[in-house]
Amino acid sequence: MKNKTIKEHQKIVDSALYYIYRYIDTDINIDTLCQDLNISRYHFQRVFKAIMGVNIYEYIKSIRLQKSASLLLTNKGATISEIAQMCGYSSQSSFIRAFKAKFNTTPKLWRGGEYKSYAKANLKDLKTFEHIEPKILKTTPIEAHYIRHKGYTKEVKLIWQKLQSWVYHQDIKEYRYIALYHDNPIVTPLSECGYIAAVEIVDGIATKDDLSTFIIPSSVCATFEIEGAYGDILKLIEWVYNNWLPNSGFEATTLPSYTIFKQNHFLDNSHFVATYYLPIR
Repeated sequence: MKNKTIKEHQKIVDSALYYIYRYIDTDINIDTLCQDLNISRYHFQRVFKAIMGVNIYEYIKSIRLQKSASLLLTNKGATISEIAQMCGYSSQSSFIRAFKAKFNTTPKLWRGGEYKSYAKANLKDLKTFEHIEPKILKTTPIEAHYIRHKGYTKEVKLIWQKLQSWVYHQDIKEYRYIALYHDNPIVTPLSECGYIAAVEIVDGIATKDDLSTFIIPSSVCATFEIEGAYGDILKLIEWVYNNWLPNSGFEATTLPSYTIFKQNHFLDNSHFVATYYLPIR
């Protein structure tokens, strides 16, 4: 397959994933998505499976269940029916069936503590960040170019280096690096977590459309100022989802959390300075 075709297919999948994550709380219509992408349903399904390894329906189902598994733990005031609706399920019964097939337990039992056996590897080494005082802010939309990666691993350094190379070739002078996290690492294995390395162009214009773009929508966020070394941001995210959020009086949304770097440890040195943003309601 030619390099141009690969890039075209990658952009189709990137656009589809952006759509799925943005509208996961709705009844996602594949025909509408294909119309937006201006491609046939057959071509879209073939391209999506070739790149992602699963069909579009399996992927959407997996995202709905991962989101719901997290919300059941963080949104204590929400009923199981409300969680189901937030993740795009039309009925509580269909949600319970799908959840049980995925996690071998019911949403009620999961919320009651059975998640601990599923997530014990991530729960045994939790770090506390009680010293960080969060601030509540209303953010503005951010448009960014990005590279997608599967897994929270040291391999993301290569993704950041590719993004940095793109920035240099574009001769962009002012920009911000942003890491975006689609999953709660307490309930989603690190090897499966969605990770995005992105750059917001503050001053300048991209002359080549090599990378996909997305918009981080405006939202109310809890923000945490943090600095440290590799692995500390992941520990903060785990603590926020497992400790801070369930006891804060706030609830999570289906929007992904993200970090805006002042200093990116994947590129500059082993130390980072950043602000972590968690969309809440």
